[in-house]
Amino acid sequence: MSTLRDKVAVVTGAGSGIGRALSLGLARRGARLAISDVDEDTLAETGEMTRGAGATVHLAPLDVSDRASVAGYARSVADHYGVVHHLYNNAGIAGDARPLIETDYEIFERVLSVNLWGVIYGSREFLPHLIASGDGHLVNISSLNGFMGQANMSAYCTSKFGVRGFTEALRAEMRAARHPVRVTVVHPGGVKTNISSAALAAAGDLTLDERARAERRTQVYNEKLFRTTAEQAAKVVLDGVEKGRERILVGPDAKAVDLGVRLVPAAYSRFVAWWERRMFGDPQ
Repeated sequence: MSTLRDKVAVVTGAGSGIGRALSLGLARRGARLAISDVDEDTLAETGEMTRGAGATVHLAPLDVSDRASVAGYARSVADHYGVVHHLYNNAGIAGDARPLIETDYEIFERVLSVNLWGVIYGSREFLPHLIASGDGHLVNISSLNGFMGQANMSAYCTSKFGVRGFTEALRAEMRAARHPVRVTVVHPGGVKTNISSAALAAAGDLTLDERARAERRTQVYNEKLFRTTAEQAAKVVLDGVEKGRERILVGPDAKAVDLGVRLVPAAYSRFVAWWERRMFGDPQ
């Protein structure tokens, strides 16, 4: 079992939700932190909280979809600490929930730029530092939707399936090259964060019917489906990291869906369609 004490750990999307909880969990386990978020105000709040927990913290605003910014950020963290051991690619967004035929290309581009390209940029830029540390660990946050497709979420599912495949391929590379870097993919189920509410707030022009459906969907997620707290999720992740686990499922829903998809991979979509109608009503 490894330990997080004195490790330099980088967390993206640290301003709220799982990212904030990971940052606090790492601080309490003795890690030295480099945390970032696109929202400078919430990032500053997390910085104060982690310092209050006794951590040394490097703070920087960051848009993970900007390759040059991620490259500069990796250099600044390495220069600040002299070494980087862990990277938690956590930053992510939900995007609009609507059928593909009604989804603008811009929505796809935005979701993929943050959820997938952000992970690719972070992994590519920090990987040399993780290797050089001699005891590196790369943790990429996918989703339950990284192994379960869901209607009206094609952009999000595409990004999270991509994170899963990318992470598994990178793990194979590290093994083949015998680099001292563990690689972990995390699949959270419904976690009590603001991701659904943020997606609704960021939605563009909607008709009255579209707005009503979006608000209903957000309400269902927040009140019925988001059951695991961010703190519980972070504990599961960090416990798994310390145990060297390569695949971490967070929440009973993620475990149940994972089992179902494995048992009936060709038929589970029928159940998902029924579940969607039961939870959110007929989309028509």
